[in-house]
Amino acid sequence: MSPRNKVAAKVAKTSDVVIPEKLYFRIGEVAQLCRLPAYVLRFWETEFPQLKPVKSSTGQRMYRHKDVESVLRIKKLLYEEGFTIAGARQHLRAEIKGDKSQAPLPFPARSNVDLKYIRQGLNEILTMLSARR
Repeated sequence: MSPRNKVAAKVAKTSDVVIPEKLYFRIGEVAQLCRLPAYVLRFWETEFPQLKPVKSSTGQRMYRHKDVESVLRIKKLLYEEGFTIAGARQHLRAEIKGDKSQAPLPFPARSNVDLKYIRQGLNEILTMLSARR
């Protein structure tokens, strides 16, 4: 077994992680969720501009849900897909640019007949409600 396969076998898949519905996570909680040491998270904060946890009044790092998702995405790129730190940074930057340049989805076109039918139904509801007064 090659060294890379041994590392991949040790590292749990990032898709296995379930992120609890909380507003903020402390660095220890994120480290435990992502199965990473806290010092790795602190290092990644310096290397990836997308990873910016807010700090509490006591100076403790407070990760939001999107920060935890970013950590998991970075971990997947580095540990599972074999990217270097510079390559992962560039890949994430390209993903963000791709998301911004994506055209919005067009609204489904409604025919005038559909709109008249909806308008008629709303007017009937309005008449019923105003008759109750």
